[in-house]
Amino acid sequence: MTLVASWLLFLLGIAHVLFGMARYRPHFQEAFSEGFVGRFSGEYGRALAFWFTIMGLPLALIGFLAAHLVSIGDLGTVKIIGFALLMTAVTGVLAFPKSPLWLLVLLSPIFVLGGYEVIS
Repeated sequence: MTLVASWLLFLLGIAHVLFGMARYRPHFQEAFSEGFVGRFSGEYGRALAFWFTIMGLPLALIGFLAAHLVSIGDLGTVKIIGFALLMTAVTGVLAFPKSPLWLLVLLSPIFVLGGYEVIS
């Protein structure tokens, strides 16, 4: 189950990037047409587009890393990842209750429980 959650997190990260690029396409097109460098600060919409999209990469990386750690049996590090994800998700849900961070609230305990070998 922990391995499945790892790959789901990886896919969530990839989906984050793809959705961000599609949803915020006009912001990215404007920024690229203006030279890209320094074109995401100062305007809320562009900053949101950048940060929403770019955060998919660390999510995908963490999912990939967790899958690798599960496969080599490093469950202690999986547990640390789980706690970090849980704290991030809970903080995010408290700040933005209507956000999709609830999915991370559901996934993160799987990493914690997998790290303690309560589930496989």
